[in-house]
Amino acid sequence: MTLSEIQNLPQQNQLAAKELLNGKSEHETNETNVVQEENKIHPMDANEPLLQDLDNRFVIFPLKHHTIWEFYKKAVASFWTVEEVDLGKDMKDWEKMNGDEQFFVSRVLAFFAASDGIVNENLCERFSNEVKVSEARFFYGFQIAIENIHSEMYSKLIETYIRDEQERHSLFNAIFEFEFIKKKADWALKWISDKNASFAERLIAFAAVEGIFFSGSFASIFWLKKRGLMPGLTHSNELISRDEGLHRDFACLLYSMLQNKLSQERIYEIIKDAVSIEQEFLTEALPVDMIGMNCRLMSQYIEFVADHLLVELGCDRLYNKKNPFDFMENISIDGKTNFFEKRVSEYQRPGVMTKESERQFDLEADF
Repeated sequence: MTLSEIQNLPQQNQLAAKELLNGKSEHETNETNVVQEENKIHPMDANEPLLQDLDNRFVIFPLKHHTIWEFYKKAVASFWTVEEVDLGKDMKDWEKMNGDEQFFVSRVLAFFAASDGIVNENLCERFSNEVKVSEARFFYGFQIAIENIHSEMYSKLIETYIRDEQERHSLFNAIFEFEFIKKKADWALKWISDKNASFAERLIAFAAVEGIFFSGSFASIFWLKKRGLMPGLTHSNELISRDEGLHRDFACLLYSMLQNKLSQERIYEIIKDAVSIEQEFLTEALPVDMIGMNCRLMSQYIEFVADHLLVELGCDRLYNKKNPFDFMENISIDGKTNFFEKRVSEYQRPGVMTKESERQFDLEADF
């Protein structure tokens, strides 16, 4: 109804009609403001090539970003399923572990079970929608599938080890039940919902989630392997830590390709925040001395891992700490060895990483 139409109404109805019209206009204005807020583009993202729409590029060839594509092919080559992990021998070790050890392992698994879902929430809601480069979208699509496998694996581990239904329910709802797990989850979730943060900031934050938030927990499970315990759990830990190392490295690769990078000081702020939360998690809230590890050395290890991530992001080291755990020397998270090629190479899909020249049949080859 227009203002002129209202003026033709009986006098007693005009006031009510005007109030209705004003209320509708205010509602439409609020809706418009909400849409504008949701569609607001951060100034750093406005001209970022990786985030710009492409001309209906529905076909992947010819490739434009070969390094990104290589990461995608590595992800495909490392595909595995939950059914490949044998948990048959784990229960004997689980029943030998004391209460503290069982408590520690179950809470670490609870964190992991929820965290992979949070990573996928970010990929589905933000990154895979924002990044327009086809090769990167291929990688993100496969990463989502891999994170689903991780989540299924952790849920199966909890289901296998925890026979009490009420405790199992608590672990499956860990981000609501345990404050020390909720704190880590909230830190990651805030970056997903933050409409004012640039893509670069959020990319760094999730590199920290996969490169720092996971690192101490991975190390604690590898400590169990050093003690000869839980072969199924430690095998799955090898596979998952390899995957997460690749995901972290991919985030670093994309960051290196951004034109609008953050200051070193801003990167330090994000990384220091993540380090502080992870140190509190494994030295106070869920101290690793429960499984016989040294809390001080774990704190040092987290700082060592953070330094490695910073270097990968093109920054100077912040903590200058050495790796205190000899058993982690060959694990991907510290960058000393190519874990993808050397640790679990038997789990590469056959032929995926083979070069085209190696596929060709040569009659002159030596047999």
